[in-house]
Amino acid sequence: MKTIIIIEDNTAVRENLAEILELSGYKTIEAVDGKVGLRKIREHNPDLILCDVMMPELDGFGVLKILNRDPELMHIPFMFLTAKAEKSDFRKGMGLGADDYITKPYDDVELLDALEMRLNKASKLKAIDNSEKGVRQFFDEANGEQELRKLSKGREKRTYQKKASIYQEGQYPKWLYYVVEGQVKTIQTNDFDKDLVTHIYGIGDFFGFMPLLSDKIYTDQAITLKKTVLRLIPSEDFKLLLFNNRDFAAKFISMLAKHADHNEKQLLDLAYSSVRKKVANALLLLEQKTPDKKIKVMREDIAAMAGTAKETAIRTLSDFKNEGLIDIQSSHIAILDNEALLGMPQ
Repeated sequence: MKTIIIIEDNTAVRENLAEILELSGYKTIEAVDGKVGLRKIREHNPDLILCDVMMPELDGFGVLKILNRDPELMHIPFMFLTAKAEKSDFRKGMGLGADDYITKPYDDVELLDALEMRLNKASKLKAIDNSEKGVRQFFDEANGEQELRKLSKGREKRTYQKKASIYQEGQYPKWLYYVVEGQVKTIQTNDFDKDLVTHIYGIGDFFGFMPLLSDKIYTDQAITLKKTVLRLIPSEDFKLLLFNNRDFAAKFISMLAKHADHNEKQLLDLAYSSVRKKVANALLLLEQKTPDKKIKVMREDIAAMAGTAKETAIRTLSDFKNEGLIDIQSSHIAILDNEALLGMPQ
């Protein structure tokens, strides 16, 4: 049975809350003000705290501030309960780390739904933290890239055929994707219906994280370049680690920085580089994402990566072949002179 502490100076409200929660299967402990509430929190270590904002002696903001300084108590889900609905109070409470904000008079069903959601989330965090494969062991045993790779283990695996759509622009994100086999391209379409390949993802790469972080719809589409196997990591699992583990967050921020750096370089490349430089950079990126170094990709994809017309890309590839920079056999391209492509003049 879950234990909930109710910190509320209004006797009628406090007793009514206790009755509702006990009828719903919760154990309740009542406190008449913030000071009493803190003492009972330390004594009983509850599963959740419901706390009024405006109280004598010590208000709700003060209670939360004190809890946030205590490593043993700061993990307990904390929900404010108040008759005031001003946005300034809401922002202050959430800024201090409150999990939710219930305004009086409250709807019983909405209150119980909010409590259940917060308790379920806390249970998931606790399970991750305490399990043998939990977050602490996860980072004790691994470092660097392995930290991210372990996130994908044991997740649902899906196989996509060549040119299969993984997600479309306008869809709402549900997964973080991890490439087990194959390659995936992400495409953005401009106002003139011209496609630009923004990223190529190969074995060991994660993608689809930006919409998850911003909680917004996809602004691009993802399509396989060849037969591809992906691991699908639920967004909630990803966020639980990201927002509750500093080590994981630091590692993922590093990955985001590289992602942003790639975007910046691509924009500069498209704006200022010659066609030869753009095609050379596209080939080098594709080789990097191809384990056997034999690039097998359609010419229109190379053109879309370089931001140029298909005919121009084909002509440039032919020039590279004649110059001995690459070899083209049927549908495969092999780079013969990496240094020359890397040093291609702007």
